[in-house]
Amino acid sequence: MRVALSVDALSPELTGIGRYCWELASLLPAQPDINDVRYFAGPHWYANPATLLRPRIAKQPRWLRKSLRWIGKHGLDALRRPKVDVVHGPNFLLPEWGECGIVTVHDLSVFRFPETHPPERVAALERDFDCSTRRAAHIITPSETIRQEVIAFTGRSPESVTAVYNGVGDLRPLSAEERWPHLRRLGLPVTGYGLTLSALEPRKRIDSLIDAWEGLPSGIRNVFPLVIAGAKGWRNQALHEKMERAAGQGWLIPLSFVSEDALAALYSGASLFVYPSIYEGFGLPPIEAMACGVPTVVADASCLPEVTGGAAMLTAPDDLPGFTTDLHRALTDNWWRAEASSAGLQIARQYSWDRCTRETVAVYGKVLNSNSRNRLDAQSSQVSPPADGS
Repeated sequence: MRVALSVDALSPELTGIGRYCWELASLLPAQPDINDVRYFAGPHWYANPATLLRPRIAKQPRWLRKSLRWIGKHGLDALRRPKVDVVHGPNFLLPEWGECGIVTVHDLSVFRFPETHPPERVAALERDFDCSTRRAAHIITPSETIRQEVIAFTGRSPESVTAVYNGVGDLRPLSAEERWPHLRRLGLPVTGYGLTLSALEPRKRIDSLIDAWEGLPSGIRNVFPLVIAGAKGWRNQALHEKMERAAGQGWLIPLSFVSEDALAALYSGASLFVYPSIYEGFGLPPIEAMACGVPTVVADASCLPEVTGGAAMLTAPDDLPGFTTDLHRALTDNWWRAEASSAGLQIARQYSWDRCTRETVAVYGKVLNSNSRNRLDAQSSQVSPPADGS
């Protein structure tokens, strides 16, 4: 099977979709049913998608970016395009030239919560999403929750939408000695802290987390400062101001994007991981925290109860008093903390990128076999029946 995989989600700072794309790009070539994998982003083809993970020296001029988008859309590079059996768009969209296409729809947040996204992203998906999903032979989603939403939203048949869960990388609980050098470099206390890791954007409800943490007794805040790490996000000026005020009071530690080599130490050093996002397609950070043995609190919303499998405490981030009460219990109830840590490790073991890749390849095979049968049926229907008496 020859596969073309879009790698337009890759960048030097990998977030959830970028991580998903990178794992597929890395693992697909080793799958038994895959003969060849080609990687593309816009009109460009890449022999090694890792080049997209390197820091970019300069931004392309606007006129050049527009020209490249036009070329990618209209396929002027068709003569250089390799012959493939399956085209996979792992970031919501398929190229117009993609035949036997599969698209991964991670969530419907742009349509359900458009006010939480940059306007240009909303405009792009409103323009291209419907066309991509109608042309796609199959849709992949990262959870059953999103699968059901996509079926209802697009009108696709249930048989043409498959849930394939994301995976967890090589993360495990680190000892104090193992994590200490990383925590020292990040300026974090070795005695524990509360942690959240996500892009700083409205849907994640980081502002609610700050308000709830501020409502904790000062003695608990002093023992467990709140660490906020992740990509810079968008629509967050008021959030940054709130973070600066809390940091000035000494109970909040802001971090920017944390590199891959420090992730296990960052998670393992936390006394509690909190993920108050009101809408997710999978929610990778809570599972990563669980893989490191950290007790976890997530919003009782979207796919998070499904994916965390009963191992996380569920909370309502928009109910400030209730959220604060849940955080207090999660930091002080030692019985719950031990149970949550043990259960979280078990749930996290269910998710692997190897499994995600194998199940994705199974979808490729299903689509390819279906297309082959359809072609044979079409050819058979064109054969005229024999005349009577022949």
